[in-house]
Amino acid sequence: MAPTETAAPPPPPPHFVLVPLIGQGHTIPMGDLACLLAERGARVSLVTTPVNAARLQGVADRARRARLPLEIVELPLPPADDGLPPGSANVDNFLRLFLDLYRLAGPLEAYVRALPWRPSCIISDSCNPWMAGVARSVGVPRLFFNGPSCFYSLCSHNVARHGLLHDGEGEGERDAYVVTGVPVRVEMTKDTWSAALLTCMPKWEAFLQDVREGMRTADGAVVNTFLDLEEQFVACYRTALGKPVWALGPFFLGNRDEEAVAARGGKDKPSAVAQSAVTAWLETMDQSTVTYVCFGSFARMLPKQLYEVGHGLEDSGKPFLLALKESETALPEAQEWLQALEARTAGKGLVVRGWAPQLAILSHRAVGGFVTHCGWNSLLESVAHGVPVVTWPHSGDQFLNERLAIEVLGVGAPVRGAVVPVTPFDESKAVAPVLRGHIAEAVSELMGGGAVARERRRKCKEYGERAHAAIAKGGSSHENLTQLLQSFMRSGSKEQ
Repeated sequence: MAPTETAAPPPPPPHFVLVPLIGQGHTIPMGDLACLLAERGARVSLVTTPVNAARLQGVADRARRARLPLEIVELPLPPADDGLPPGSANVDNFLRLFLDLYRLAGPLEAYVRALPWRPSCIISDSCNPWMAGVARSVGVPRLFFNGPSCFYSLCSHNVARHGLLHDGEGEGERDAYVVTGVPVRVEMTKDTWSAALLTCMPKWEAFLQDVREGMRTADGAVVNTFLDLEEQFVACYRTALGKPVWALGPFFLGNRDEEAVAARGGKDKPSAVAQSAVTAWLETMDQSTVTYVCFGSFARMLPKQLYEVGHGLEDSGKPFLLALKESETALPEAQEWLQALEARTAGKGLVVRGWAPQLAILSHRAVGGFVTHCGWNSLLESVAHGVPVVTWPHSGDQFLNERLAIEVLGVGAPVRGAVVPVTPFDESKAVAPVLRGHIAEAVSELMGGGAVARERRRKCKEYGERAHAAIAKGGSSHENLTQLLQSFMRSGSKEQ
């Protein structure tokens, strides 16, 4: 009788260490990605600092309720030795937020070395280029996560690779530049390209070189998009990088925890009263009639621009939900003006001061349009819920995201006066406010009943359906995630 053969035990699940950039727009999608990986059986360590951990409380609560193998790892930053006070909101200290994280390299390497098993893979934000040295030192493969659209990632890669902004330096800031190696024509002015690539701030150049080198030496990339939205750009980006690019999005659609969806992105647990007030107001509105207005966590409106926005929404005659940061409503004159706006638009307008439950708002039947700064998280969330957009980019990747929304996807209408980039945290370079007439015109165009508006809504609804199909079992993002997990299945090595 032949001896009984013992089947080899299955390999242990892969262990991913995720290192987001500190900042809401970067931390939120990485938290969503961490949950996606954990829900598919991978062990996940999501690394952050104690100060930033509050933004991940919703992820931690969701993981605990679902008993996911996901832990939040808090690593304090070693003290700085530059003698500068922390936290000042200007362009130099904004750069310092990025550079401060370089000091996390030592504690993170020590954490990885102390693990009983070597991790399968590190996924770090592309704006954490110092992770290249950590991964190399501990012998762990590294993928970079690029937060913007793949369209932007491809364009920025090719602009840097071909040195387009260094050609014709005598030309004017408003002269057009065309990027090569992209399957659609992309033409932008020099000042807008500079804002998109942050070369408008000269002190950033050394950091940006580090970022490009970190991407060049990585083992691949993860992007928060899906093939039915950006397949041609994913393919070109893969070719340009010469390495795998995994399109796994939209990450947030994997979140079926209603409490986590409602709390997503808030520093603290949201007020149930405030959240229910927003929902109750939306319930009184007809389907697809409300314009939601929010400019993300980064852009800050000065009072004169706030007044133009309010008047523009009022003049459009459409119902609106306006979400403002607490800093934008702090001045007494702004508070008084907003109270008057609310009185004039009672029953038709709602102003939310502070954090707003964006996913819950965009998924509500009453919302039919979104005035957005075109940050990729916001734009993707809107498209995935079938909500077309009014585009009002401010800086960074937002101008290229606008081009994608309008010229490629056909789901956006521009605010025609919003063409000048805004330098982050530098009010000395404040531009003239976009006028109420342009704002009212854009909202009316988006929410109107003409053939163009109807076609825009049809396209956006179709992309929304495809987004949900991509993340579902058998969809492109679901299958790409399967391939990613299989690629980094652990061998069980204890070596560091």
